[in-house]
Amino acid sequence: MRRLYVSAAHRSSGKTTVALGLAAALAAQGSTVQPFKKGPDYIDPMWLGLAAGRPCRNLDPHLERPEALLSAFARHAAAADVALVEGNMGLHDGMALDGSDSNAALARLLGAPVLLVLDARGMTRGVAALVLGMQAFDPEVRIGGVVLDRVGGARHEAKLRAALERYTDVPVLGAVADDARLAIGERHLGLVPCAEHDAAAERVQAIGRIVAAQVDLGRVREIAAHAPPLAVRVAPPGPPPPPRLPHGRTALRIGVARDRAFGFYYVDDLAALERCGAELVFIDTLHDTVLPALDGLVIGGGFPETSLDALAANAPLRAALRSAIEAGLPTYAECGGLMYLARSITWQGRTLPMVGAIPGDALMHARAIGRGYVQLQETEAMPWAGGDGGLVRGHEFHHSSLENLAAHVRFAYRVQRGHGVDGCRDGLVLHRLLASYAHLRDGAGAAWVPRFVDFARRARAERTRGVTLAA
Repeated sequence: MRRLYVSAAHRSSGKTTVALGLAAALAAQGSTVQPFKKGPDYIDPMWLGLAAGRPCRNLDPHLERPEALLSAFARHAAAADVALVEGNMGLHDGMALDGSDSNAALARLLGAPVLLVLDARGMTRGVAALVLGMQAFDPEVRIGGVVLDRVGGARHEAKLRAALERYTDVPVLGAVADDARLAIGERHLGLVPCAEHDAAAERVQAIGRIVAAQVDLGRVREIAAHAPPLAVRVAPPGPPPPPRLPHGRTALRIGVARDRAFGFYYVDDLAALERCGAELVFIDTLHDTVLPALDGLVIGGGFPETSLDALAANAPLRAALRSAIEAGLPTYAECGGLMYLARSITWQGRTLPMVGAIPGDALMHARAIGRGYVQLQETEAMPWAGGDGGLVRGHEFHHSSLENLAAHVRFAYRVQRGHGVDGCRDGLVLHRLLASYAHLRDGAGAAWVPRFVDFARRARAERTRGVTLAA
């Protein structure tokens, strides 16, 4: 199994651009590339998936057990010519002081050689000291090669190569010049999602051509091919989707808001919904004016604030959503979805109306209100209880707060780590709606998918019998 771990000395080193370029360039040459991304992230995987032409999978050593993570990696990588993992932050960075959840630890677990991307701006001979320090800090991590990024010219490149060749045994696989064409816009959560780029595919292909011209792809393949055998038991992905009912319907229709404003979904979670018997019905909150017949609804995170005008202008759908939620449609919303269901969103001095199913107003701030991993304890208000001792783990990263919230709202979670809605509570519960700032991933700190699908199924059964579930 050919595999490669793309990492860096620190964040903002050009790692994502090089990873995108490698995925696109290898795919353009006919290789099947399976991309992975370490940690909780939605945006980088969108770009990596676009570059590789295959959905990117997340690997999170903080939320997943090593054996489950390794099994999932092997299962998805098995059908590819090369598995390409992009790390987060720096090679030895992580939450744990002992490095147990660092990129280096994950590379060791996967048996993946590391391609180290180094931001070469302002460096010459010191690049060798940096590489030697990386090697010495954890000798069990194999640095298979270096890509020099943001190189200032031929003379600069020559000095960097000479230093690395004299003092280290790490080969230089390429040198990428500082080039404005490689830049992808950023804002408070990192890269701008590819859904907001009108020519995202063309941009990725261009990055692939630039990287291919400056990085030795043949040597990259060689390093990936020299990864040691991976001894792991590959667990099956779970039962297949249930057989379709008459007229093409599966057992349950679950709406999923997916468009320019809402796109933060883990690929594995969408697959899990289908395995649990859901027929996914995708909804465009910017353009659809009618809500289709649904048994449940999921509104994930995203950037509703950048689509304020279009969301506000679609009054028919906002009204339909509010009516459906107040009538008892089982609904799960995360972060951006929570903001959209509020009465209004205020951003950059403008306030526009939203759905109004939540009696509160979302206010955007310049700095993050909550960020990082969260740990939550379920309360008696949790509408689909039954988790692992009521303990839920996930992550949050939001710049908004919920203001003017009505006093009668109940909360599904007590916050043990993180911020949530007010530092103590998260998960607003109204009717059959659960709306939270926490992002959950099924099988990685939470088992939300089967519980939500079962809740929606029971709600439909109650409706069929003409009985109303307790709100």
